[in-house]
Amino acid sequence: MIESRIAKLKRLWYEENHGFHPSWLLARGVLAIFPMHVGSRVRVAVMRAIGFNIGHGTLMWGLPTITGDDRLQNNLEIGEYCWMNVGAFFDLGAKVTIGDRVSIAHQVMFMTTSHEIGPVDRRAGPLIFNPITVGAGTWLGARVSILPGVTIGEGCVVATGSVVNKNVPANSIVGGVPAKFIREVPLEGEVRNTVMREVLLERKPG
Repeated sequence: MIESRIAKLKRLWYEENHGFHPSWLLARGVLAIFPMHVGSRVRVAVMRAIGFNIGHGTLMWGLPTITGDDRLQNNLEIGEYCWMNVGAFFDLGAKVTIGDRVSIAHQVMFMTTSHEIGPVDRRAGPLIFNPITVGAGTWLGARVSILPGVTIGEGCVVATGSVVNKNVPANSIVGGVPAKFIREVPLEGEVRNTVMREVLLERKPG
């Protein structure tokens, strides 16, 4: 009986407190004075100071929402020269790795936690955790949701509002719910040629 009560108290303590991170709480308090689109480099500097791995030249135009257990700082890695707009959400039950020069638009969600399908009385069963990786140069449109276990290759474009539930090959445009392949993104030289061709066609007399 005593052991069962102790086990219950431990479970209740974990449920009520596992998301409490004093260093992150302090950082949020320090940064609360900065409105959106002000202090983008200060946000990054403060997050680095409390242990987050964020590369040189990265800008945050708003402070992201971050949840997770005591491995919080170890489960987020952001590369160099990334852009992050306001409202980003990181569920850090597992690691999120973001490559260099990734552009993250408004309210993008990185979800590393889900549930196994449970019995009829509670379909959301035991928790499962799977990492997310976003390759260098990728552009994530506003309100994109990335689900657990997804790897997005380098140089991709994910359309606004998409739900990405499976891996995305490098240099692809995907979109929809769930996200589906739309077409390949031309490489750098091909992009210039494509743009120039479209400009010339627009100027061509009717």
